Amino acid sequence: MDLFDKLKQVRISKRARRGAVLGLCLCAAAGLGTHLLLGGGAPVGCTQEDLADTRAVMAVQASVSGSTDAQSGAAADKVVYLTFDDGPSATTESVLDTLKAEGVPATFFVMAADNNEEYLPLLERTVQEGHLIALHTCSHDYKSIYKSPDAYWDDLQKLREKLLPYVPADQEIKWLRFPGGSTNTVSHRYGGSDIMKKLKADAESRGFTYVDWNVCAEDSLGGHPSASTIYNNIIREVGDKNTCVVLMHDTNATKNTAAALPDVIRWFKNAGYRFDTVDHLEKKP
Repeated sequence: MDLFDKLKQVRISKRARRGAVLGLCLCAAAGLGTHLLLGGGAPVGCTQEDLADTRAVMAVQASVSGSTDAQSGAAADKVVYLTFDDGPSATTESVLDTLKAEGVPATFFVMAADNNEEYLPLLERTVQEGHLIALHTCSHDYKSIYKSPDAYWDDLQKLREKLLPYVPADQEIKWLRFPGGSTNTVSHRYGGSDIMKKLKADAESRGFTYVDWNVCAEDSLGGHPSASTIYNNIIREVGDKNTCVVLMHDTNATKNTAAALPDVIRWFKNAGYRFDTVDHLEKKP
């Protein structure tokens, strides 16, 4: 029996999963049209080189847009889920410090590649301070993880094993984010056009829920965007959404994301949003 069998959870209902699985949001910077921000190959983590054309998919609750509940006419609950990919890193402590100072939770979709190893002990603090640890793959190497379903799950099992000293097996981790998101097309180069369909079905059968995003900070595009640019990217993409899953990155190269975070949090607070972690995403307020 492998580690995933030991950790296998009770499957959530299909109806709940449909509410939980967020559609992929377009990370379109100026001039990029309908390109998506996707994960990397040789450079570990999400990089500019892995942009690919695709359509945005939205499969969220009806409360995502609009300011009132359609049936009752009451003001709709506004919730933001701050999520950070590719950590832990040299930036993680700064992110955690801000979250603690502002008193808000976040979700960290973590890795355990070579550049993450020395920062893995920070996951203990992350958990202790009330944040959610979720899975993003061990290597983030598209060519490796997307060559077959078995290759993907082998990589994720390696990640879970590396997390054991900091997130024990009795603390189940059932949330994941596919590098590039659940509708990415870069994976087709390595595992065929149906690889993501197979992986999404596998995730459900193994008791996992995969989470995409509908607000993108565009913080791992080339050019090292400034803190003000990252802030403006996020606020622009919020629009009239009542449910926001914000994609940001926690890497050595995204220190400006950490710098923008206090202002981002304060904006959401002033706009009347409450903060939560993605393990509550399928639950209606």
